[in-house]
Amino acid sequence: MSEREKMLAGGPYDPLDADLAAGRAAAVATLIAFNNEPDEVRRMEILGEILGSVGPDCEINPTFYCDYGTHIHLGADVFVNSGCVFLDCAEIRVGDHSQFGPGAQLIAATHPTDPALRLADGELSAPVTVGSNCWIGAGAIVCPGVTIGDDTTIGAGSIVVRDVPSRVVAAGNPCRVIRQL
Repeated sequence: MSEREKMLAGGPYDPLDADLAAGRAAAVATLIAFNNEPDEVRRMEILGEILGSVGPDCEINPTFYCDYGTHIHLGADVFVNSGCVFLDCAEIRVGDHSQFGPGAQLIAATHPTDPALRLADGELSAPVTVGSNCWIGAGAIVCPGVTIGDDTTIGAGSIVVRDVPSRVVAAGNPCRVIRQL
């Protein structure tokens, strides 16, 4: 298995692998161009060069950061506000009509809790999924392996460490369901 295959499978992988380093370097170059482009249409064209898939009518405001971009899949009419970070060491999937407040983070990357593996520079990942018609509030952090169901709102500043069902409002640290919709 290549290091990329290990990474996408959620197993320990070497982030210093040449292929992975080249992928991150390509993303950095693209993100510099994206984050400095004043024209909205041209920005999305630039970002579309590295994203895995982008549905119609998506808008991503600068500044935006990701690890690779190739593992990010956005449905139609997704809005990502300024300062968002999508660390896509595993797949990040966002459903149609979902929105992200400023500074929201989707984090598929993680580090081992085993100190020996950390010393060996191994990393881990787990996919992040956000359903359709979701609102992820400003500064919310969605951790590796989390799935958020359709029609759900995550309150600003929340730390989402476990799955959140569809049609709820959830908030806090750790994030918990506050009410059903």
